[in-house]
Amino acid sequence: MMYDILNKKKQAKELTTHEINAVIQSLDKVPDYQISALLMAICINGMTPRETADLTMAMANSGEMLDLSSIKGKTLDKHSTGGVGDKTTFIVAPIMAALGFPMGKMSGRGLGHTGGTIDKLESIPGFNTNLSTHDFINITKKHGLCISAQTGNLAPADKKIYALRDTTATVDSIPLIAASIMSKKLAAGAEYILLDVKTGSGAFMQNVSDARELAKAMVDIGNSCGRKTAAIITDMSAPLGNTIGNSLEIEEAIKLLKGDKNIPDDLWEISISLSAHLLHMAEGIPLTECHTKAEEVIKNGKALKKFADMVEAQGGDRNYIEGEKTIPYKSVVPIISSCNGYVGAIDTAGVGLAAMKLGAGRQKMTDTICYESGIVMSVKLGDYVEKGQTMATLYSNLHNNVDDAEVKMLNSITINKIKPSIPPLIYETIGL
Repeated sequence: MMYDILNKKKQAKELTTHEINAVIQSLDKVPDYQISALLMAICINGMTPRETADLTMAMANSGEMLDLSSIKGKTLDKHSTGGVGDKTTFIVAPIMAALGFPMGKMSGRGLGHTGGTIDKLESIPGFNTNLSTHDFINITKKHGLCISAQTGNLAPADKKIYALRDTTATVDSIPLIAASIMSKKLAAGAEYILLDVKTGSGAFMQNVSDARELAKAMVDIGNSCGRKTAAIITDMSAPLGNTIGNSLEIEEAIKLLKGDKNIPDDLWEISISLSAHLLHMAEGIPLTECHTKAEEVIKNGKALKKFADMVEAQGGDRNYIEGEKTIPYKSVVPIISSCNGYVGAIDTAGVGLAAMKLGAGRQKMTDTICYESGIVMSVKLGDYVEKGQTMATLYSNLHNNVDDAEVKMLNSITINKIKPSIPPLIYETIGL
């Protein structure tokens, strides 16, 4: 049967629901070379929306499907396709919880130039991300907020397929990307799903048209599978906020939740917009009113309290959230401009790789992370800088690769004589 399926997809014919289910149910029995051949045929010939939805549901049903029906209220989820300095989950989730909408969220670890939500949370002393399903649901019930590592039984078929995609040059197939992301979102059980699809030099989808295609595919999957799903296409031409690195990003998110006026506008705008769109999806009230409500729970401290409550409930140090902290660093290296001019371009993926070299990320999943290491940006795209001005600062508690990270950072920031056009932070919304 597998031979017939391969031959059918090779000829760009549509697979039936039964055929797709048979492939996923037989993953442990079918040789890897046949699954790899099918992935390549899909990468070349694509899939219809119905095929993609069927593949997504088959992968979601390959493991545990969380039942959140015992949680009172409309359950929400937010997913980012990955970027550099993206710490919006630690802002959006507490905002929504403070507004009375439960967010029990399962997230992953970082690999390569993008950071991972779970790694960032584990930089908080004592914070436990490895929760049982029972504890995950109970914490969400009690506090309206819980962020846990994905369980090993959440869409296990996706793990097998992703490992093969990674070694067969089929990672960039939009149907396979969409099915991979949405299988985990559907298995996580939320009723409302908002997708933050990044585009730009730090994103997997580097142009808007590809980001739009992926966003539409995922929105179609979610809605066809009975979940209210929408997407926002946001810019990743530069790191989001000023910080890149685990504890540094948590600290910046906390500052925003405390109402710090020095928080970069881009981080504030994206965080509030994501929150407002989630509220609009759930309640249908005007977006302007949703923006106001999201800002109110930051100003009155309710969002910060929700975050601190979650940290404490998951074994973390509440004082780490509500107090002040100082981290001693072994290496502090400023990145200095060699000329006058405007920041004309930022290789955002390069900045993420520089942070990885400092110890803030992983090249492979077995690598150990240094939670304190990272980068603080001092300039934004379009800023004017003078020769000798600090554009960024590297922080590390490891002795290796600091020089490599410095070179990578210097090569990642381009200074031009002419001020560049600044891309919008939000390009468009889909499904709203």
